[in-house]
Amino acid sequence: MFDIRQLPDKPLVLEPDADERAGLAARFDIVRIETMRGEVVCARDGAAVNASGRLIAQIVQACAISGEDLAVAIDEPLVLRFVPARAVAVEEDEIELDADALDEIPYEGSAFDLGEALAQSLALAIDPFATGPDADRVRRAFKLDAPEPSGPFAALAALKRDTPQKDA
Repeated sequence: MFDIRQLPDKPLVLEPDADERAGLAARFDIVRIETMRGEVVCARDGAAVNASGRLIAQIVQACAISGEDLAVAIDEPLVLRFVPARAVAVEEDEIELDADALDEIPYEGSAFDLGEALAQSLALAIDPFATGPDADRVRRAFKLDAPEPSGPFAALAALKRDTPQKDA
């Protein structure tokens, strides 16, 4: 948590310890987080705080096809905007958000949770369909690489296979 009234002029560096990385790995259903580092520069804009920087992490996740451990490097730019919760209160049933409003993160009081914002940024950077070097072999072994027949003739062929044939 950072208080908007006491933001330093220098970049903020956040690096979760081993227990925090283990908790994040469990939360995001990945094998482990080897390293994670966020370096962010914060600047006040009235009651809002603009934060920009980088998120760099080394994670291990399961291959989406084979399930084997897969080392993945993450290097993502960060652009976040923390705004007072009252500034994002919804008064209507439907609202339209412009591109700038999509990354606004509400905070209560005078403190915002930069660590949680970095954690959520990591979650968004994880590719849930990442595949490793053994994925093609597993696809072939389980016939996951064969295209499904489609179209009206494929449907007729399936009906013919499923219908018992009479001997003539």
